[in-house]
Amino acid sequence: MDEEYVEAVLAKVEEVPPGRVTTYGALAREVGRGGPRQVGRVMALHGDAVAWWRVVHADGRPATCHDGTALEHLRAEGAPLLDDQRLDMRAAH
Repeated sequence: MDEEYVEAVLAKVEEVPPGRVTTYGALAREVGRGGPRQVGRVMALHGDAVAWWRVVHADGRPATCHDGTALEHLRAEGAPLLDDQRLDMRAAH
């Protein structure tokens, strides 16, 4: 994984405003290469530098890393939730 790709992914994450989310797949499409798994790898290795909790699975499930604190961050930002485990993707994307 090259540094240019990592920087491109992280730059796109920085564009996601508080209370909103994007998906791993959407980030890959915006960057123009790779796929959800590659974006996930970038986030796992380098995501601490950005608001990692704003990147979620396509079904609205947040990342499970960082001891499951993604939901806490998302709630604090006012992200719309469907239930205790998933985001309302229509409202949050």
